[in-house]
Amino acid sequence: MPAPLSPTERIRIACQGGVQLGGHLWRSDATPRGFVVINPATGVLARYYHFYAGFLAGHGYDVLTYDYRGIGQSRPQRLRGCGYRWRDWGQLDFDAAIRFAAEKRRAGSLLVVGHSVGGFLPGLAEHGSLVDRMLTVGAQYAYWPDYAPKQRLRLFLKWHLAMPILTALCGYFPGKRLGWLEDLPAGVANEWSFKGRRTEASYPAETRADVVASFAAFRAPILAVAVTDDELGTLPAIRRTLAYYSGAERQEVLLAPADLNVEAIGHFGLFHARFADSFWPATLSWLSEGINPWADPAGHQPAEPVGA
Repeated sequence: MPAPLSPTERIRIACQGGVQLGGHLWRSDATPRGFVVINPATGVLARYYHFYAGFLAGHGYDVLTYDYRGIGQSRPQRLRGCGYRWRDWGQLDFDAAIRFAAEKRRAGSLLVVGHSVGGFLPGLAEHGSLVDRMLTVGAQYAYWPDYAPKQRLRLFLKWHLAMPILTALCGYFPGKRLGWLEDLPAGVANEWSFKGRRTEASYPAETRADVVASFAAFRAPILAVAVTDDELGTLPAIRRTLAYYSGAERQEVLLAPADLNVEAIGHFGLFHARFADSFWPATLSWLSEGINPWADPAGHQPAEPVGA
């Protein structure tokens, strides 16, 4: 396969309210097949996806990687009291990123790869209708009863008890100091900790119908990937997310580690370079042609997820 490319340039994306997002633009050497926006998971730096972005650029795509407000290259000097919320990442940050991509696109389709909450945020964006196709990996919004049963108590104590307590004490979530992902703005951490069964329930009552309508207006076909040993992005979790995208054509895939000749994958694994010769090439089928590379016409039932 072609060697992964390095980013072409560092960029800044202007958002409403004067916030500037930091990121990188990756340009294909050839006439591009499309433009891909990569949405990170919560508390994960955009640079974690750089090798995958370089892989895509090496296969003919222009790519945008960026950090949400409060994270990495988009972190303010003072995180405490910044007021950033999870919803802002979709309504403001992704919306600005997809408009930036539409302006910079040279040719081909406008595509999104969304990891974890990154696959949920496009439904919140006013300009989500610009997207032509989306691939999600472990897309969910942290409704704790959807966590894998055998890990549920541990994850609840970590993310829904310890995290809000530490956030209240520090004025932001000190995740990096603990080795629990990156630091998070208090608003982001608290939306994660207190998210209920229905995501719109965390919004003011008068805006909840608008939130649901925003997701329904997203019409790009979606291929949602889950893996059997993902304790966060379980099948119930990704199906809860997909249900909001009621206006889109939706497909789901459940992969087991054995399908990719490894012993474990987990919530973050598929964007690691060890999958550059297996999972990554398969994603090109969906991004370029809208073909599900894992479709099984024989109707084979995939392995059961972890903790089932």
